[in-house]
Amino acid sequence: MEIQTNRLDRGFYAHQREFEEAALRVLRSGWYIMGKELSSFEEEFASYIGARYCVGLGNGLDALWLAFRILGIGKGDEVIVQGNTYIASVMGITINGATPVFVEPDEYFNIDADRIEEKITDKTKAVLVVHLYGQASRMDKIVDICKRHGLRLVEDCAQSHGSRFKGRVTGTFGDIGCFSFYPSKNIGAFGDGGAIVTDDEEIAKEMRIYRNYGSEKRYYNKVVGTNSRLDEIQAALLKVRLSHAKELNGEKQNIAEKYDKNIDNPHIILPRVREGADHIYHQYVIRCRERDKLMAYLKDRGISTIIHYPIPPHLSQAYEYLGLKKGDLPVTEACADEVLSIPMFNGMTAEETDYTIEVINGFRP
Repeated sequence: MEIQTNRLDRGFYAHQREFEEAALRVLRSGWYIMGKELSSFEEEFASYIGARYCVGLGNGLDALWLAFRILGIGKGDEVIVQGNTYIASVMGITINGATPVFVEPDEYFNIDADRIEEKITDKTKAVLVVHLYGQASRMDKIVDICKRHGLRLVEDCAQSHGSRFKGRVTGTFGDIGCFSFYPSKNIGAFGDGGAIVTDDEEIAKEMRIYRNYGSEKRYYNKVVGTNSRLDEIQAALLKVRLSHAKELNGEKQNIAEKYDKNIDNPHIILPRVREGADHIYHQYVIRCRERDKLMAYLKDRGISTIIHYPIPPHLSQAYEYLGLKKGDLPVTEACADEVLSIPMFNGMTAEETDYTIEVINGFRP
């Protein structure tokens, strides 16, 4: 049996008619940028998240760097962020000239809230929380820290569409929630896409200006903006995906529950879920000290896996200028050496799940 880490085609075929009707509706309309499909999706996504405003963008990275640009965070400023995130989170900070200050993750792969305050200096202007792999971070303490220290709070929700902490959806705790609709996400487009959500009317207004060449009115440019617009076809397709969000998340949670109950191997550490937090399992991430041997073992038996992420941002060539070295973030670096994402996708069959469990249980380094 061959099992891929992800199968995007099955998500399409599950709702093929709806996707095709949505795409044809847009193609036949003759309007492909900044139209009714986008405004409709923005309203529906804001409602789903529980925010007042949503602004559709070209991708998740644009959501991040534009968020910090609009908040006025740039050269000379510091932003606290977890060390074990995807590099795009850090790029959102550094594109604006600000400096990332890394905090180690906790046992749930999210930022360790107990270690944030020790990193705060007079240059600290914001905290960027990443709800990694689909699990909500410890938002009550993080919100309290930001309020007491007068810091902006940005949430990277690229992997946590609909995940909650104590009943509240990720993306609604801070000033701005940033989303990616990359095809592999739980609410994924059929190409690149992204958005921000906010309760601040002025932030939403500024984001709409920045995404459209800095123009509030055509040919009248208020600022030096960018071209980052979620197009009509992607917006229409995302509305279909959004209408099934509950069942899509629920399907992955059921697969994860089966993994939790049946994977039994002393060499494997299963992911844990924080009390009060939801996990939507964008990825199901295990840990294994003999990770490379496990990967080879699974590959030989037809099971594909992927590492999220093998090189922490602070050790990447792109951020050599920060002057950090191996050993500076030992918990982050241990994660990079041990984490492994096993198959987890909508449309995964019971047979595929059972086979994955059986093979993992048979691993001996």
